[in-house]
Amino acid sequence: MQEIFAFLLAVLALILGIPIGDILAKITQEELKTGKKWFLILIFLSLAGAGISLVLSKDDLMFSFLFIAIVTSRSLKITGKK
Repeated sequence: MQEIFAFLLAVLALILGIPIGDILAKITQEELKTGKKWFLILIFLSLAGAGISLVLSKDDLMFSFLFIAIVTSRSLKITGKK
């Protein structure tokens, strides 16, 4: 039961990454435009780290990497619209 609660809490944190990424994109538009390639690299490395963490059964690292990827990708998606 405790593992299910921890998993649901981690999924909730990932869902919260969507509005956090949107807010950061609106606040830091200048930085996102100049550093777009670095943010794309960060997304790729985060997804690779999540995959490796999944294979190694390190759930805490996997969710951390996924949170970084979600926040960064939302930030780039918002700036891409403008």
